[in-house]
Amino acid sequence: MGKPTPELSLPPALVAKAVADALAEDLGLAGDITTRATVGPDTRASASLGARKPGVVAGLQPFEAAFRTLDPNVAIEIAIPDGSRVEAGAEIARISGNARALLTAERVALNFVGHMSGIATLTRAFVDKIASTNAHIIDTRKTTPGLRAFEKLAVRAGGGSNHRFGLFDAILIKDNHIIAAGGVGPAMQRARTLAGHMVKIEIEVTSLAELDEAMAHAPDAVLLDNMDTKTLKAAVGIVAKRALIEASGGVNLDTVRAIAETGVDLISVGALTHSAPTLDVGLDFAPTS
Repeated sequence: MGKPTPELSLPPALVAKAVADALAEDLGLAGDITTRATVGPDTRASASLGARKPGVVAGLQPFEAAFRTLDPNVAIEIAIPDGSRVEAGAEIARISGNARALLTAERVALNFVGHMSGIATLTRAFVDKIASTNAHIIDTRKTTPGLRAFEKLAVRAGGGSNHRFGLFDAILIKDNHIIAAGGVGPAMQRARTLAGHMVKIEIEVTSLAELDEAMAHAPDAVLLDNMDTKTLKAAVGIVAKRALIEASGGVNLDTVRAIAETGVDLISVGALTHSAPTLDVGLDFAPTS
């Protein structure tokens, strides 16, 4: 198999652990009793990974890892790499190896590809909608527990970009932080005092008045929450390129173009990871001779 590009790959140890956990969940205490009961231990097989619906491919790294965990000598040829558009009926990859390994790893491998390709496909739809604007589509932390890195990788495969990965890599002061801190000013002052020199500070605001107050404290980015396009345009004027501007809330394929045309820099879409439908893919075995 051709190696994934660095931009669309994850640390091998992270992939290995997620795949091992998924296989352990499926195998339980007794293993794959159906395959063991029906297929000989030395039987060989080949199969084709195909797209049954059009979309964008993602997830081939864990796909390979699932099979290679059970058969280190499995042969995998990728025809359509991650990040590529695929038409219905197209062959994405071909695989050959121990038949028991292929059958046992099949569902785990397909779950990763289908889920991640679904995210990549939805992301590409949003990216296409805002073509020729200066805005970028980004994700959120609304991800499946344990699969965040994979889902954010799928967003990149679809042409989107990643927001922070967790609570640890950036400060994002949201409405409840502001309430608990006693206001926009106190929250920003405390964050500025405690943040390390490499840590960016973003603050969420819900009105132009809050935005004015936040800008007095020089945030690195502002999140404009649930503002209509008229208010977004006014906010862009207030910020005047002094900070990155993220728009969030009420974003869908029907509204995203108008939001992008207000002049915001980033548009965050939780649906990319929490509501993307799985892309229909399948693994079809070749008949034995």
